Amino acid sequence: MTSPLVVAQDLAKTFDVSPPWLNRVLEGKPRQLLHAVDGVSFEIERGKTLALVGESGCGKSTVARLLVGLYQPTRGSMQFDGRDAHAAYRSEQALQIRQRIQMIFQDPYASLNPRWTVEAIVGEPLLEHGLITDSGQLKQRVGELLASVGLSALDMVKYPHQFSGGQRQRISIARALATAPEFLVCDEPTSALDVSVQAQVLNIMKDLQRQRGLTYLFISHNLAVVRHVSDRVGVMYLGRLVELADKHTLFSQPQHPYTRMLLDAIPKMHQTGRARTPVQGEVPNPLNPPTGCTFHPRCPQATDRCKSERPALRHIGGIQIACHHV
Repeated sequence: MTSPLVVAQDLAKTFDVSPPWLNRVLEGKPRQLLHAVDGVSFEIERGKTLALVGESGCGKSTVARLLVGLYQPTRGSMQFDGRDAHAAYRSEQALQIRQRIQMIFQDPYASLNPRWTVEAIVGEPLLEHGLITDSGQLKQRVGELLASVGLSALDMVKYPHQFSGGQRQRISIARALATAPEFLVCDEPTSALDVSVQAQVLNIMKDLQRQRGLTYLFISHNLAVVRHVSDRVGVMYLGRLVELADKHTLFSQPQHPYTRMLLDAIPKMHQTGRARTPVQGEVPNPLNPPTGCTFHPRCPQATDRCKSERPALRHIGGIQIACHHV
């Protein structure tokens, strides 16, 4: 068995969202800490896709930014190909590891510089990492990258505002592929796109994974998309993983009450007569999360134990789950 390419161990990120010091002194307010990610652990094998799903604000994007080094973890570690990635991000080898790990951002309208041409946008990683110095070679390589995502080399002289949302996201993918990375972190890359355009972008990403042996962390709140692209699925709730299983097991036999609630919320054409479990309650305030299992205020199976004791993520029958009732 080959070792996993990416291993996240007890990753946590806490943000200080306190009022300014003077306000705290004059008004007697305490410091406020937001636990955006609270002890997340997972592994991703080479050439595979792990999807993270959950409601907005559950910490998915924070996990993505921790993995690519945009945030420094408060606790925990990430091993990439057997090396401590966060130590490498701070060392002289930072460029080498960043060449192997790239990110596709959520909003194609915000992640591209509107004053740069497509050639400058896609070519920047090549110049920054010193992979190409000759301008002729740069044009040729940018043209090849654009062709690999279904665009034309003639698009090099255009600016981002001349493209649709789906085309902009293809440019973002071409930029991410410029350094020939092994691991791509995709933070809801299709959420801002129409459904038909989503399918095109997802098919491009699947083809690129087959051709280049890419490893993906795919973040989404769209379970239909997750079912199409992932090999394993992790379900997050208020900064913690509550269930982690392979795709077929999770969709056919969901174990955690929150996972079942998410799947029940999807309309199914062949089950129009079956009563569905409605989505209960609201996501609690992350600044003041519930004690014990954070899902217990919305859980139909909650007991007194759930209110007082936080369930650990345990291995049960080939899945990982954090629930006292499974």
